[in-house]
Amino acid sequence: MDLRVIRTKEAIRNALVELIEEKGFEPITVKDITTIAKINRGTFYSHYQDKFDLMTKCMEEIMQEMSHIVKQNFPNVISELDKRFDPTTPLTIAVSIFEYMNKNSRFMKVVLSSKGDLSFQTKLKEFMWKSLFEDKITSHIKKDQLLVPAPYLASYIASAHIGVIQQWLNSGRKESPLEMAQILSTITVNGPLFAAGLKK
Repeated sequence: MDLRVIRTKEAIRNALVELIEEKGFEPITVKDITTIAKINRGTFYSHYQDKFDLMTKCMEEIMQEMSHIVKQNFPNVISELDKRFDPTTPLTIAVSIFEYMNKNSRFMKVVLSSKGDLSFQTKLKEFMWKSLFEDKITSHIKKDQLLVPAPYLASYIASAHIGVIQQWLNSGRKESPLEMAQILSTITVNGPLFAAGLKK
């Protein structure tokens, strides 16, 4: 992609984030975005149909990157689980995801907030469902071996993961991506009762 196009899209995306932080997604207009990004309306419309198309494409980009991370790291999950001697050892996939979240923290924070597009959380949950049960590359979980119904398992995992990410982003990312990967891996692999010190 042309460097000028990359810079223009970055300016538009940064403007969107700034405006969501300021007043939320709903009141934003294309004029607001072009003013902050210092571009004309024609330039905006050469890339996006409207603010909804802009938000959709931003979210799709996030999903594509996360999908790449999952496909790259998920095959190692089973072997890492087999080799875990320390129950708090972070999974590689968790480290990679938090490093990506850290890199895109400003956008992730606003889009996952009440000011952002609430459909993003639904899309994240759909992404996790697909990764767990539908994607041939990543699906190591067999539905006939589950101890609970698949929709409830996927909903629990997705809601818990999103909640942990939101807490980290909203509290100012005090922990490093590695520390957060360790926290999430401990809860996910060993369960909340183990993490609470109630189960050895």
